Formats: sequence, C-alpha cells, structure tokens
Amino acid sequence: MAALLFDLLLKGGTVLTPSGRQDVDVGISGGKVIAIGSLSSADATETMDCTGLHVLPGVIDSQVHFREPGPTHKEDLASGSAGAAAGGVTAFFEMPNTSPLTITAEAIDDKLDRAAGRSWTDFAFYVGGAAASIATLPELEYKKGICGVKIFMGASTGDLLSPDDETIRGILGAGRRVVAVHAEDNDRLQERAHLVADGAPVTMHPVWRDVEVCLKATQRILKLAEETRRRVHVLHITTGEEMALLARHKHIASVETTPQHLTLCAPDDYERIGSRAQMNPPIRDAEQRDALWRAVADGIVDVIGSDHAPHTLEEKAKPYPQSPSGMTGVQTLVPIMLNHVNEGRLTLERFVDMTSTGPARIFRIAGKGRIAVGYDADFTVVDMKADREITDGWIKSKSAWTPYDGKRVTAWPMATIIRGNTVMREDELLGTPLGQQVQFQDTL
Repeated sequence: MAALLFDLLLKGGTVLTPSGRQDVDVGISGGKVIAIGSLSSADATETMDCTGLHVLPGVIDSQVHFREPGPTHKEDLASGSAGAAAGGVTAFFEMPNTSPLTITAEAIDDKLDRAAGRSWTDFAFYVGGAAASIATLPELEYKKGICGVKIFMGASTGDLLSPDDETIRGILGAGRRVVAVHAEDNDRLQERAHLVADGAPVTMHPVWRDVEVCLKATQRILKLAEETRRRVHVLHITTGEEMALLARHKHIASVETTPQHLTLCAPDDYERIGSRAQMNPPIRDAEQRDALWRAVADGIVDVIGSDHAPHTLEEKAKPYPQSPSGMTGVQTLVPIMLNHVNEGRLTLERFVDMTSTGPARIFRIAGKGRIAVGYDADFTVVDMKADREITDGWIKSKSAWTPYDGKRVTAWPMATIIRGNTVMREDELLGTPLGQQVQFQDTL
C-alpha cells in the first residue's frame, strides 16, 4: 500500500482538537485538513517539525479597523493584515467606519477588491447599520464577504452614528444576520462632555465615559433586541455590571471583551503611557478588570477581539481630549492572551474557545474555527515557553507602536498557516499575500 502523500504535514506537536489536547500529526492537502493521528509513515511535499509547540486552530480577530479606504497614513489592508499574520491571526473582520462608509454595495465591493491580492490573511467586512442603510440592509448583509452588521450607538460621527432607539429598532428589524454593537450611550456622553474640557488629564477618560455610559446603552440594545427578536453581539464590554446583565440575556446576545481591557488598568496605565491607553470604551480600574476575568471564567464572554484601531503617535500626542481614541492590537492579541494563560488566568482550551470556536459559532463561519478533518487548514502554531519582549519595532502597523512596548511575555506565535500555506514563520512573513474572503454558512 502506497504511503499517504500530503501537501503539508505538521509533526510532533500538541494539537488542540475538538476532543482536547492530543499529541498527533496533522496532514493537509488542497488547503484542508485530511488526516489527524499518527502519520509517521506518510510523505509530504513540506513537513513542519512542531516538537515542543502547540498547534491551535487559526485565531480569528472579529474586530479590527484597518482604515482603508480613508486615513491610510495610519493603516491599510496590507499593513494591518501583515500585523495579523505576524501575530498568529489567520482571519480578520473589518469595521465599516472607513471613508466612504461601508453602507452601500459599491463600498463593499470596493473593499473586497482592495483586499484581494493584498491581504496576508483571510478577511471579511461588516456592513454599517445606519439610518441611511436600513432600506438596503436585508440585501447587503447577504453579500459574500460580509460577516454581519455593525451599529455604533455612541463614539462615532456622521451617518454611522445611531444614537436613538427608533433608528436602532429599524436596523434590527431590517435583516436576520448577527448585529455587532458598540454600546455607549450618546446622550450621556454629551451630557458629561464638560468633564473633559481642554486641559483635562487623560486620566479623566474613564470618568467621562463612566460605567453608566456603557450600562445604559447595553440595557437599551438588549431591550430592542428582544423586541425585534434580532441576535446581537455586544462588543468590547468593560464593566462587571454589563457582564451580569448580559449573563441574563445569552439567548439573544453574545459577548466580546478585549486583551487591552483584560490587561491594562486605570489610572496606572494612563499615567504610565498617557493617551496610548486611550480607547473607547475606556480602560477601567482594577476592580472592573477583575470583573471581566470573572466573566471569562464563568463562560459569559464568547469572543476575544482586538479592536485594533491605530492612530499615529503624532496624532496620539495631541493634548487630551483632542487625542484620538484607539490603539493597535491585532498583532499582540495572541502573545498577550497566551501570557495570561501561562499566568493562570485562563486555560489554553478557553483561549481557543474565545478566538476560534466562538467567532465560528457566532458568525456561522463555514469551515473554520477548529482542527478537524474537512476544515480549512488554518493554524496558529505557538511556543508556550518562549520568552519574548513586545516592542514598537516588532509592530507591522503603519502606526508602528503598541501599548505593550517593553512588556515581556511567555508564549509567542511561531507560525501562521492559512489554508495550508505558511505565511509567517519565526517572525518572518513568507511569500506574497494570499488572503481570501471568509465564507459564511448564511451566504454560501
């Protein structure tokens, strides 16, 4: 009997499969997982020795802002996806607050065309939910390459801002796919804007955007989701109060938090790195950070997303509150969260649940999110014992900085494999960009 011949064979690693950790080999052909087990007698065009490494399902970052089209001096699809691949991320979902906004068929097609041949990883895009797009959302949300709809209840401007219940109710009633929500109450933000008049320190950021700003918006979106019977995915949750509320609404709402909110805290990091710590919703105090970790442990959190939203250091250096909110994050998601694994805050299995299985379940991704026969051969290969320092110089983003500059971590992405193609190995990007549209069961 002839030996099996694979395009790629991953040998000797600890593989995170749906059945748990297994010391097995993985055989790949045609971009798919073909075999899992003891494959010592198999032949392959390429063999990767994974001895001492963990082979995880490809990490999916379901919230990034890559700025294209628009202010591409701070990021674009090529540089943002390069950072994703360098950090062990195999696919990203990009937000609609670009210029022009992603609220028309033409804007969607333009983004898909821009990503083709330039994205290092697989990709999908949100369509913006706004008053201007309500009539066309039922059609737009089913275009190929669209992962879902995005609503900005606060912290946005122009046609993407949907601050009132009537508009949000219209958006939720205009379709069926999952709606991702930035839940900050715009009215309360405006009422409290006097707290951050010129000359206020950046430490006032979480005072202005207080717990009530987020809790009020989350209460509203859950009520509207119940009324319209529309599934929502509430992004970057920062408070224990919201987590307790969301735990009572799991039938209608899924939950995201970010590595930044699980790692940084106020006021220490505002004092340490200034506006580099400024994002929306804000980095909060250690008590709220602890509440987020309890929500991770309790299974309330479904997804970890980076909310990668870069600005140049020149822009961030403006006096608060003129300094823009947002930070890089896609490249550091894996090492930061795996460092937390090594420090005992979560298990490796829970990390996989929130970065592969969770996104696949919530967005109904076709053929991704697990290491199983027939699935796409997407892998994040990591060294859980590697001691590394995160630095600004490592960051691929055009903005070229990270809030974690100088932070030492234990655990590092050693290879990024997408549909059987090794696109990163030991910090080096390989070949040319080969990203494709992520497919979804709802739009096949």
